[in-house]
Amino acid sequence: EVQLVESGGGLVQAGGSLRLSCSASGFSFDDWTIGWFRQAPGKEREGVSLINYSDGTTDYVDSVKGRFTISSDNAKNTVYLQMNSLKLEVTAVYFCAAAGVESLYEDAYDSWGQGTQVTVSS
Repeated sequence: EVQLVESGGGLVQAGGSLRLSCSASGFSFDDWTIGWFRQAPGKEREGVSLINYSDGTTDYVDSVKGRFTISSDNAKNTVYLQMNSLKLEVTAVYFCAAAGVESLYEDAYDSWGQGTQVTVSS
């Protein structure tokens, strides 16, 4: 019933920028937390950022603070992740997901998109 679709991934040079989008159907973002996660080759999935629609809270993993910004367009039912000053080590598949609690732990999330690849090149 719930569908999340990521888009905006691609190949970008180190130091460049990219904006990912997460569009939802089947529910409204207004009552939920939307999180961004990433999984790099050979590594565990990691929480990157979230936005809690119930209270407006945003949060980020320490490694991306000051470079990534999460935002939303409620009319479009879309959440964005603006990624600036990209480094080689952020290369990963990026997923968005929906949760009923404010958390960057993946077990808190009920619905997931299929991911979009972000590749940073030198």
